[in-house]
Amino acid sequence: MLQHLRHAEIMRRVRLAGATSVLDLARQLGVSPSTIRRDLEVLDRDGTLRRVRGGALADVDADDDRPFAEMAAVDERDKEAVAVRAAQMVHEGDVVLLDIGTTTMRLARRLRGRRVTVVTSSLAVLDVLRTDTEVEVLLLGGMVRRAYHSLVGVLTEAALSQICADHVFLGASGVRPDGQLVDTTLAEVPLKRAMIAAGERVVLLADRHKFPGTGALRVCGPEDIDVIVTNEGADERTLRACAAAGTEVVLA
Repeated sequence: MLQHLRHAEIMRRVRLAGATSVLDLARQLGVSPSTIRRDLEVLDRDGTLRRVRGGALADVDADDDRPFAEMAAVDERDKEAVAVRAAQMVHEGDVVLLDIGTTTMRLARRLRGRRVTVVTSSLAVLDVLRTDTEVEVLLLGGMVRRAYHSLVGVLTEAALSQICADHVFLGASGVRPDGQLVDTTLAEVPLKRAMIAAGERVVLLADRHKFPGTGALRVCGPEDIDVIVTNEGADERTLRACAAAGTEVVLA
């Protein structure tokens, strides 16, 4: 891979994960750790990411301005396949709790025209369903996080405590090799935990690029997830760790 293409791919992965390690990047890109270290030094000097011991962090200010549409365009085919498979799990009359994220937004599109109730803190999901007369939409309150198209905070958590959902469709930054679900956004972690508590069945929607994934914040263990929907090509060792904890793995 040419250096400029490798740098672009490093930035894409760091922005998606928020933080990642030299070893993870080396494995994902098929190059040596020393090559990744040199790449990170160049990108750090350019100001496009922040080099830290053992890895790199996304530039927080730059990430906050990143358009939601840009994130939605990443790995579109894999995300769409996951959303299609997840929609097949939903039945007439179900109460469905949708997390934020670009894959849950795609799932919302697949629920249009169906007699279901959708509960969400995602403004992107609201945009998809606002004109649909078949779907009943319950929007959780809270503070608007514009870059993430989401609502967060104590009002959102309080509203979630009143919800009883048949299915929770959860997103995350990634799944660690031991099956731990991780995220990079501090404000979203307590909401994800509250969503898990509010659901009869918890389904993680994560395309194959998030196995294994990186993130500084632990959301839950694999034992808290009933089903994982991902793609062929997801890291087998990570999937085995999840399956060993009792999680059903569904490949889209």
